[in-house]
Amino acid sequence: MFRTERRLEETITLLGEPVDLVRPEEVMHHIGRWVRAGRKAIVANHNLHSLYLIRRDPTLRRFFQRADLTQLDSRPLVWFARLLGLSSRPFHRCTYLDWRDHFWSLANREGWRVMYVGGAPGIAERAAQRLSVAAPRATIAVEHGFFDATPGSNDNARVLAAVTDFQPNILFVGMGMPRQEAWIADNMAELPRAVILSVGAAFDYEAGEQKAAPRWMGRIGLEWLFRLVVDPKRLFTRYCVEPWSLLGPALADLRAARSRNAAL
Repeated sequence: MFRTERRLEETITLLGEPVDLVRPEEVMHHIGRWVRAGRKAIVANHNLHSLYLIRRDPTLRRFFQRADLTQLDSRPLVWFARLLGLSSRPFHRCTYLDWRDHFWSLANREGWRVMYVGGAPGIAERAAQRLSVAAPRATIAVEHGFFDATPGSNDNARVLAAVTDFQPNILFVGMGMPRQEAWIADNMAELPRAVILSVGAAFDYEAGEQKAAPRWMGRIGLEWLFRLVVDPKRLFTRYCVEPWSLLGPALADLRAARSRNAAL
């Protein structure tokens, strides 16, 4: 069972930023509702990396301020929220790999038009071919992410024209954080009415270009370790250095929780 309506108490503040405690099933419910309403909406996700970057990147902050739903994409953050006395549960950890099967089943059943912008040339096409077998009633289009995303550039205008021509119900943008969020924020006014999701390497996983961590590692909070072992050069700073900068906000959250408990 899951709730089908948004609740004020599902939005919490964690390390100074708002996130939504939603299950994967609730994310799919809201996406379906927005598609049927023809509404333009953004589904974002916060993890330790985004909470580090948002303090340094005004465009990223603008993206999250515009988001209609912000998933909690971090099992350690789910545990930390629980430590603060907030109503987080393991099922509130929510990202593409947690709801991919449900999403493609829904896209197939509803005949959605799904577009992916991102990845290296050829990768997204391979993913789309595989996904079209699993979801034959969904219409899938792709544009690789190796283009000049500067607002006003010819490359950017070409990609925007391709998105507009396709008129997707769902627009996945997978160009890595914070580039994908910046592209969405910078081009929001020009994008068609679609549910827009920042999904990182989603189609790299679907194409078999990257290996996803076993879901049991995600459930026990060790997906980061799997990714670090697979790609230590790229991810060492993200996983082993950046989190220390969040110690101040974490201590502030703990003090606030202690004050709340003392007032009860």
